[in-house]
Amino acid sequence: MKFEDFIREHRNEFEQEGPSPLLWEKLEKQLPLKPKTGIIRTLGRHWLKAAVAVFLLINSVFVVQFLSYKQRAQQQELLIPEVDEAGVYYTSQIEQRLDQINAYPPAELGLDSSVRRELELKNDTYLMLEKELQNNPGNERIRAAMIRYYKMKLELLDKILEEHEHHSTPKKLQPYASEI
Repeated sequence: MKFEDFIREHRNEFEQEGPSPLLWEKLEKQLPLKPKTGIIRTLGRHWLKAAVAVFLLINSVFVVQFLSYKQRAQQQELLIPEVDEAGVYYTSQIEQRLDQINAYPPAELGLDSSVRRELELKNDTYLMLEKELQNNPGNERIRAAMIRYYKMKLELLDKILEEHEHHSTPKKLQPYASEI
């Protein structure tokens, strides 16, 4: 007889019924519970403490951010008045010159629309300087650059007006030129 034939004949003898499911339940109840380890166990008992700690941490970050923002705002209020005073003066002067230039027909001055946009007070350069000044109110170089921008803009407008007046005024005839 072969081994396989032997197994087939005695198969029922090999199969025995195992323990009942109730036995396994009783054994599991008798086994000691394995405690949970790590962070889950700690949070299981102390979840409220963890939630309070996270809340305090987030709240402290917001308080620090608020205080630094408030401090920057106060510094800006203290440092920018001199730029504001110069800005008010130069802005009024520049606006006055721009009004004079805009009173002339565009063809008379020979300025196209892109040049006129650059002549406006709040062009790209001005907006960039203003943004940098707000981000760094204590930076002397930016404040000086802003005032230098105002001066250069005013000088440019004055030169345009001066050049236009020089070319538009009729030349006086020499006193005796009409007799010749």
